[in-house]
Amino acid sequence: MGNPGATLSAYRDMRSQHEVILAAAKRGPLQTLTDRELDVREQPVTIYPRPAAVRAWVRFGPEAVRVEAKVMRSTPLAAGIEFRAGEQTFRCWVWGNAVQLADEA
Repeated sequence: MGNPGATLSAYRDMRSQHEVILAAAKRGPLQTLTDRELDVREQPVTIYPRPAAVRAWVRFGPEAVRVEAKVMRSTPLAAGIEFRAGEQTFRCWVWGNAVQLADEA
């Protein structure tokens, strides 16, 4: 039947993370890499049909927040990620070294 305590704990962790994300979003806009930084005219972009679960550092204004996300696309140096908080979906590009596979986190 599983461990209901573990399920409840995971739910509380997720809710807590969503609250942190939404609070940070009120203090500043989600930052993303610029077209110049991505250099997509010169760098190949890979789009993933099955996005991998990751933990990534993102910035809302000056505030850094670590989020659970999915890698939707990437270049050799950057990752295009997507994550949710409440009813909102956020998307941005971050440097590749700001991302870690979820099972390695």
